[in-house]
Amino acid sequence: MGRTWSSLPVSVEEAARIDGASIFRTFSSVVLPMAKPALITLTILSFQGSWNEFPHSLVSVQDPDLFTLPRGLADLVSSSLGKGTQYPLKLGAALLATIPVAIIFVVFQRYFVRDANDGSDKG
Repeated sequence: MGRTWSSLPVSVEEAARIDGASIFRTFSSVVLPMAKPALITLTILSFQGSWNEFPHSLVSVQDPDLFTLPRGLADLVSSSLGKGTQYPLKLGAALLATIPVAIIFVVFQRYFVRDANDGSDKG
């Protein structure tokens, strides 16, 4: 059988095979727990990328009621809202745009280090 997971130590895969685990069992019990930090990182970066999606909104949405938060923030920054620069309003809107990404990071960050070696051999 060919090696399918390049970063998985051969000894871990062989240990699972010796214990009688099928390919699906090896994947679900050994490979997936070891890949959890990478999958969580991918989830956070995907969420951040879709949350901050500006060019698509700029091109496709014309109705101000359908603006995404980054698009509304850009519209707020480009217009002066009357006289003055309104820095507190702009900074508050930027903070509101940052909060959801920070919350997602805080919720998932505990998995980064703790699950990095789940399923690996003990030496």
